[in-house]
Amino acid sequence: MTSTPKSSPASEVMLFPQLPALQLIYDTAPIGLACLSRDCRYLQINQRLTEICGISVEGHLGRFVRDCVPALADSVEQIVRSIIETGEPVIGIEVAGQRADQVEDRSWMTYWHPLRTPNGEIVAVNVAAEEITERKRAEREIRSARDAAETALRHLRDIQGSLIEAEKLAALGRMVAGVAHEINSPLGSSLTVASTLQRKAELFAAEVARGDLRRSTLSEFVELVGDASAQLVSNLGRAAERVQSFKQVAPDQTKSHRRSFDASELAGQVLSQFARQLQNRDIALSLRCEPNLAMDSYPGPFGQALTNLAVNSMTHAFSGRRKGNIDVSVRAAGHEHVEVLFADDGCGMAPDVERRAFDPFFTTRRHDGASGLGLHIVHSIVLDRLGGQLRLESKLGSGTTVQIILPRMAPDRSAGHNEDSSA
Repeated sequence: MTSTPKSSPASEVMLFPQLPALQLIYDTAPIGLACLSRDCRYLQINQRLTEICGISVEGHLGRFVRDCVPALADSVEQIVRSIIETGEPVIGIEVAGQRADQVEDRSWMTYWHPLRTPNGEIVAVNVAAEEITERKRAEREIRSARDAAETALRHLRDIQGSLIEAEKLAALGRMVAGVAHEINSPLGSSLTVASTLQRKAELFAAEVARGDLRRSTLSEFVELVGDASAQLVSNLGRAAERVQSFKQVAPDQTKSHRRSFDASELAGQVLSQFARQLQNRDIALSLRCEPNLAMDSYPGPFGQALTNLAVNSMTHAFSGRRKGNIDVSVRAAGHEHVEVLFADDGCGMAPDVERRAFDPFFTTRRHDGASGLGLHIVHSIVLDRLGGQLRLESKLGSGTTVQIILPRMAPDRSAGHNEDSSA
């Protein structure tokens, strides 16, 4: 530096014996302290600085910073010059380097303050140095752990998304199986009736061809045709109704489009797909729905939630061939909401299971292939997609009740929302 020192080096070094309070602070301070002259010479160094920086008092006292620490000289001189010109301290300067006796990189946080005479003249600069090597190492480890955790979380979310899609497809598959069972019965009956009618028609045609048709035969054939026609209309009507229900529900189950619908009608269509499976397992389904429950919402997620609740009851509440009842009610909850109550009298849940029922990947039947996503999907759909509320109550041995309160006018989830993320 080009500035001319106000006093000789000897007098500057003797500055501290003349200030016993300052000398005491230097001797007892838990952080490294040094005093630099205006031209960047070491006037004083305390014991702590020699410990954390690995320097010796003899090798630095009275010498220029540029001679002792060449790598830091430019920065030190710039800071000292700034303090002398502005009179303001410089706080929180991080310094990185190596101790003279080590090769490991170390870090220090430094604080620079002017040292003034009684008339305000800046005669030196005090430097306080706190070693932060361990803190920096801990921060690096924390960042590394955080990055690893974020990577793992992204991977887990990708896996969860894939499993949720698989669960949705599995639910649709179960619905298809239910529809197939429901259609098979009326179509099978229709085929039997049609085959019988075909044989009777052939016999009737043969009698007509022989010319010995009797009135009793004609009356019998007319009565048979009437009965067969009625049975065919009834059975084919049932099959057509199931197909129509499936055509309405299936697209909603795979996509999340908003539209107007009747909550009671949709609930009936969705749960009817499980009628045969429930009947085969001797589980009675009671569905009580109030009429005219118009909603402007997302029928796909609505149906998905009911599907998952039904599958969850069959899988968990009535496992091991246990018989029972499922009661579902859909009714108005004021003018702006619809309440869905889904209750079973199955095995129920223990308190620790009830507390974790909606947690992702939590299941008590993993050995049976359960994914632990069924009720988590219901929770996500009701709260995140449909804007509703969800409450579960269960008691071991006494069944489970799920209450869902949904707004008739669902909140708009279109902005920045992936259609399928509701599951």
